[in-house]
Order: sequence, then structure tokens, then C-alpha cells
Amino acid sequence: MSNPLMQAWPGVHGLPPFADIQPAHFPPAFEAALAEHRAEIDAIASQAEAPSFANTLAAFDASGRQLTRLEYLFYTLAASATSPELQSVQRAMAGPLAEHGSAVYMHQGLFARVDALFKERDELGLSAEQRRLLERVHLDFLRAGARLEPEARARYAAVMTRLAELNTRFAQNVLASESDYQLRLTTEAELAGLPDFVRAAARQAALDRGLGDGLHVITLSRSLIVPFLTFSARRDLREQAWRAWVGRGDDTGSTDNREICREILALRAEQARLHGHACYADYALEDTMARNQAAVMGLLERVWHPALAAQAREREAVLGAMAAAGADHALEAWDWRYYAEQARRARFDLDEAEVKPYFALDRMVAAMFDCASRLFGLQFKARPDIAGYHPDVRAYEVLNADGSLRGLFLQDNFARPTKRSGAWMNALRNQSRALGATPVILNNNNFARGAAGEPTLLSFDDVRTLFHEFGHGLHGLLSDVTYERLSGTQVLRDFVELPSQLYEHWMAEPAVLKKFARHWQTDEPLPDALLAKLQAARQFGQGYETLRYTASAIVDMAAHALAQAPDDIVAFERDTLAQWQLRREVGLNHRLTHFQHLFSSAGYAAGYYVYLWAEVLDCDAFDAFVEAGDVFDPTVAARLRECILSAGNSREPGEAFRAFRGRDPVVEPMLKDRGLLPA
Repeated sequence: MSNPLMQAWPGVHGLPPFADIQPAHFPPAFEAALAEHRAEIDAIASQAEAPSFANTLAAFDASGRQLTRLEYLFYTLAASATSPELQSVQRAMAGPLAEHGSAVYMHQGLFARVDALFKERDELGLSAEQRRLLERVHLDFLRAGARLEPEARARYAAVMTRLAELNTRFAQNVLASESDYQLRLTTEAELAGLPDFVRAAARQAALDRGLGDGLHVITLSRSLIVPFLTFSARRDLREQAWRAWVGRGDDTGSTDNREICREILALRAEQARLHGHACYADYALEDTMARNQAAVMGLLERVWHPALAAQAREREAVLGAMAAAGADHALEAWDWRYYAEQARRARFDLDEAEVKPYFALDRMVAAMFDCASRLFGLQFKARPDIAGYHPDVRAYEVLNADGSLRGLFLQDNFARPTKRSGAWMNALRNQSRALGATPVILNNNNFARGAAGEPTLLSFDDVRTLFHEFGHGLHGLLSDVTYERLSGTQVLRDFVELPSQLYEHWMAEPAVLKKFARHWQTDEPLPDALLAKLQAARQFGQGYETLRYTASAIVDMAAHALAQAPDDIVAFERDTLAQWQLRREVGLNHRLTHFQHLFSSAGYAAGYYVYLWAEVLDCDAFDAFVEAGDVFDPTVAARLRECILSAGNSREPGEAFRAFRGRDPVVEPMLKDRGLLPA
């Protein structure tokens, strides 16, 4: 009973006692929770009563509560506040947890009951949400191999166990390579070109790593390395930093991910064959809005060629900036951001160092909350008395317009060595009426912390990330469904990015910027002239950024369209990009060896395209507000909440979008937003 994970959690809103939890507490807690869940599954499957929705589907949805809360906590800590001891537990538990998942979804007694209900679904008098739950759970069993022959089921379970182990190793290798890297800047010559906000962040990064005052460190956190590549006048140091950034996982040391990637691809191909598919992409896309490779590639190709043309125009401007600076070297990948910033500055008279003081993190969080209040009537009450898993975590009670509790929101904004890179939303608890559960939702970002006594200043892209993740957060907080399986963001992968990308639109609205983008020292609002420059320059660089994203999606799809894994994934990546004629100075958002979307789990495997697919939806959806004449139009906002944000997975996504928009989506608003329509 001394294990806090095996007792009721006494924290506010049922939060775990973070300060009392040790990595050693997890293995025995998992052992007990797994045994409890197995007993629940056996009881559902072996009951004498004929299967009914209540005694099978609803009971299954309500089972495993102890295991679910434990997994959500464990994976939160593993991503956001890890340690060597916790990583050891993660490696040890990856296989057993995967084996348990296979045992549940291959349980023949339970599947027989679910299958019987599925066959009779038209005669059961189910509500629309009950029918959706039955259909989704039945499909979960099928996609986990429940209908395979015994020998194939055994092999399938072994494949899933091995994949879980490899996913864990991959993610830990990426974290290790990112945490270990430090580019130390010790002289003024090495700091040449860096504006004050980059210097402050690099100085704070050094302090955070215990390196003492007066030293500056560039890490592989995106919020630090991208500004360094943008402003550093030291080409040799830009090359060093760039090679470290793109080389994560592509090495011969302990963090080498090349063979791990190859084995994951091989096992996924086998997984697909066991399901009767020619390749993993076909298996993965079967349960998406896109449905097949042709639909995905059609969208990627529609964007690729206009983006190539846009990047070619941008390239001329970059080469012009190089010539103006007297540079006589070839344009390389580590040069692009530096000279693109100079080209942007010359063309639009816009300097990011002039813009950034207006985007203090606290102000942008207030803007994010204010937009949610105006759209959905939500209130956000800071709760500094609620302790999170790390001192950086900030807690907010989320209230409805009438003051009733909607949920709890936790925000963790800063990069640190014990936290994986990127930005994400996850839940400690999903909303469910049947379980009486209010949601506990987390947002993680990796912003470079400002110097002591100064605010953290965000780039425009950082602000977009902040709003993006909170869009996911709203999807979880506003969920209003009966069954946990259908709650919040548990929707089809190419629909899940709609709420997040849609919410990004409000961060760039002039009314929002004029109210919240205020200079951190003078409190002056963002000047109209500077706002006009930001808007004028908004589409500059979109060719480059679109190609980097789309190239990553193409490589993802190409790798998962193979019947057999390539012998050399680095050569495969290089050859694929050559076929698409991508210039070497552009590169990828993510190389395969550190592509966590693909290899730290199967979540976005053969699915990185979803951001573009959802962008078609989000640009069209935002046009509904534009057409109403008010980006905060209450009628459109209420329809968005009802049809999409509150519905979770209780509605088929195409039907949900049509209910909101009145028609199917069209692609032109997305192309227009990116500046990719013909002039």
C-alpha cells in the first residue's frame, strides 16, 4: 500500500501525486492493473447472458480504468519528464503492454460477442452513438487480428510486441541525440549576427544545463536552432548545427536508428501481409478519410508542382541576397534560412528581431484563451496551487459560460533535456458521460526559455504552434460523448488535425494581434505598419516550407508502400527525393532516422500527409467564418462546437464536416492560403 500508483489519487481533479511517484512504482502497478483488466475481459466474455450492447460494448468501454489512467500517466512522464530509470522501465514494459493489447483484441470469447452484435446491428435499436461505438470497436478487433487463424494470430502478436520495443528504442535514441548535443558559443565572433532574443535564449540554455553564466549554447530544440540558422553570420557554425540537426539517428554510435527503421518497416510490411494487404500503406489507409494511396498522392502532387515553382521564385530572391552580401559560395541547406531572412528583410522591410518583442509567451497564452472564450464561452482560471509533474507545468480550470466545470488544462511550454522534441497534446483523462469523467488535457511545447527576469519571446511560427496544440486541447476539452472510446481526439488520423489547424487561423487575425501583441518593455501594441508588413510577407517562404513538409509526406508514403523494407533507408530516402527533383538546399522537415511521427509509434505511419489533408478542411472551415462576416460569429462557432469539437468520434468525419459546412470540402481555399494558386 506504500505504492502511490496503486491507491486512489488524492490530487485536485483526481490528479496523481506527482511528487511521490518513483519509476520503481510503475512495474508492480502495471502488473496489478494488467491482471485486473484481464479478469474484467474474461468476465465479459464468459458471462452466461446473451450479448447485448450494455453487457458487452458498454462494459468493454468501461473496463481497464486502472490500466488506462496508469498508461496515460506513464507515457506523459516518459515524454515530458523522463529519466534513465524511467526509460529503463519504459523499455522493460514495452513488450508486456503490447502483448496485453494483443491478448485483449484477439480474445476470441470477447470478439465472438462483439461480432454477434455487429451482425445484428440493424435490429438492436441502437442510438447513433451506440452504433458508432459498436462499429468502431468491431473494427478495432479486426485491425488487431482477431479474425486471423491461430498461427497467424500468434505471429501477429509477436510482431506487435517487437514493434513496441523498437518504437521505444527509436524514441529514446532521438531524445538522447538531441539532449547530448551542445554547440557552445564562447566569443563575440561566434555570436555574430545573433539578435538579443537568440542570445538570451542561448544563455538560458547554458544555465539550464549547469554550464555557468557567460556561456551560450545552441541545442537541437527547434525554437533555438531555427533562429540560429536564420541569424548566425558564422557559416561554419551554421553548417555544424545543421548537420547535427538533420543527422539525428544517422550515425554509427549508440543512437543509430537506421537498422531500427529498417526493421520497423519490415515488420509493418509483414503486419500488412497478415491482413491480406500488399503493403503497410494500404493497411493503414483503409481506416482513414483518404482510404487509399491514390487519393493521398493526388493531393500531394497537386501541391508539389506549384510549391516547386514558388520555391524557384524564392530561390532567385535568396541568390540575390547572397550576391548583395558578396557571398561567392554555392547555396547550401545551412545557408537558406540565413539569406531568406535577408531577402525577406529587403523585400518587405521586415526584421524578425523587430517583431519578436511583441510576442511574449504569457500574452500569447492570454490571446489563445481569449479566442476560446469569444468562440465557445469558456473561462480559464489559473490554479497555481495545483502541482504538475514539473515546475514548468501551469494548471488552469476550464469553466463553461455558466461557471460549471468543463475540465482541467495543463500547459508545459519549455524545452529541457528530459523532454522529447516537438509539440503535442495528450490526455491524463478523457471525457466520458458514462464514466462521469471530466477531461484532463495537456499541451506540451518546446519553446526556448527567455533569460531570467525577461519574458519568453515567441516567433510567429511559435505562436502558430501554441495555437495549434491548443486546438487539439479544445477538441479534448469540449468533447461531449457518452463513451470513452469515442471521446475527444480519438478520431480518424486525417481528421484529427482539423481542430488544431483551424485554430491557428485566429492567431493571425488583426483584431487579436492588436489586442494581445504588445511590446514586452513598452506595452505598446503592434504598430499598424508592422502588422501590414507581417501580412504582406506571410506567404514569402511558403514554397520552401511546403516542399519540406510535402517531401517528408512523400518519403513516408513511399517507404510504407514497399512490399519489403529497403536494405539502406538513407539511400532510399535520397533516391526518392531525387525522383521528385527536390533541390538539396530545401531538404525535409524530418529525415527517416529521427521521424518520430513514423517510428516512435504507428500513429502517423503512412499518415504524415494528414496535415495537408486536414489543411484542406481547415481552410474551407475558416471560410465559413469569413463568409459570415465575423471570425467570431456565434452561430458558426456554435455549429463548429456541435458538429466537430464536441462530437469526438461519435460521427463519421465526412458527415461531421458536411453537417458543419453544408457540403464537402474544396481544395482551393488551402491553395490560396499558401499562395500556390496561379497568379
